[in-house]
Formats: sequence, structure tokens, C-alpha cells
Amino acid sequence: MKQVQDVRVTSADPSGIGLFGLAIVTLVASTQKLGWTEGLGFVLPWAIFLGGFAQIYASILDAKIGNTFGATAFGAYGFFWLAVGGGWLVQAGVFGEVLAAQTDIHQLGVVYLGFLAFTVFMTIGALETNKVLFLIFFLINFLFLGLGLSSLGIMETFMHNVAAYSELLIGMLSIYGAGVNVLNRHFGFEFLPLGKPFNIIGKQRAKAKSSSAVTH
Repeated sequence: MKQVQDVRVTSADPSGIGLFGLAIVTLVASTQKLGWTEGLGFVLPWAIFLGGFAQIYASILDAKIGNTFGATAFGAYGFFWLAVGGGWLVQAGVFGEVLAAQTDIHQLGVVYLGFLAFTVFMTIGALETNKVLFLIFFLINFLFLGLGLSSLGIMETFMHNVAAYSELLIGMLSIYGAGVNVLNRHFGFEFLPLGKPFNIIGKQRAKAKSSSAVTH
């Protein structure tokens, strides 16, 4: 008779490190967009190692615990920052002058609008996580809207500023979210609030189940 052994692998909640990665890169990138700092030389390492690798690491951990939402979000935005870093390297001529001369910022505009569409879906999902995470996704929509339209030359200065200030707020909220996620898990109770889910989708699902039960 065969014996079946159920082995479960536990993993720490990666929300803290993932949000911290998002926080640092958006904070430093927003200072460059706002003109408070200059150049991309010191933005690039944070884009790659915090914005990219830290979020991808969080994505892998979320995938291990079956969190599709977290794995998809951290993975998508992590690879986004790696691609952004790669784009900066191309513009700087690291891969040669020929490739640097072939850059068309309108292509970036299309990418940003694609990420905007994706983020709208993720914002809907964030309704049922917590209010801090929802606000982060809500602001990311404005970041990509500003980046997309400014890259396409539509209300360029205004949209650039929309992107810059949205990015700054994303960084500040993400710092809070990262710290609170770690402390709440560490202490085992709600040490600081993240805000309860809106429970909008949950109510609709409950209504759908109730309606299905009545009809059957």
C-alpha cells in the first residue's frame, strides 16, 4: 500500500521587499523628472537592482505561495524597470552609436499606454487587497498616462509633470506600504493600518452565488 506524503513549502510574504524596490526607484526617478537632480547615472543602478531584481524576486516568492496577483504585478513592473534601464543604456550609446541613433520615443509611448491598460486591470484587483496598495496602483495609472502622452508629444510638459508627481507619490506610499507590511507580519498583528479592502467585488461575488443558489 502506497503512502502519500503532503509536503508544503512555506515562504515569507514578499510584499515588503517588492514594495521597497518599487519605492526606491520611483523616488529617485521622480527627482530626475522634476529637475531636482540631474542625469541618469545614479538612477540606472536602482532601476536595475531595486526596481528590477527586487520586484522580480518578490514575484517569484509570490508565485511559490500561489499569489497570482502579486506574482504578476511584481513580475510585470520588475521587468518594466529592467527594460527601462536597458533603454537608458541604448540611449547612452552603450550598445553602439548606430542603435542609439535608431531610438524613437513614440515607441516608448506605445509601451507606456500598454502598461496603462494592464495597470487598470491591476487597479481593479487591488480593490480587494488593501487601500494603500489600491492607491499605489491608482497613481501608477497616472504615471503611465503621463509618460505615454508626453512621449507621444501630447500636452508634453503637463503630462510630464503628471508623471513626475505621480511617481513621487508612488514612492512615498510604497515606502509606507513596505514598512507596514514588514512590521505587521513581524509583530503578528496590525501595528499600523494598510486600510481594509473595499469589498466591492466580494459583495458582487456573494450576490452572484446567492442568485445562483436561488435559481438552482
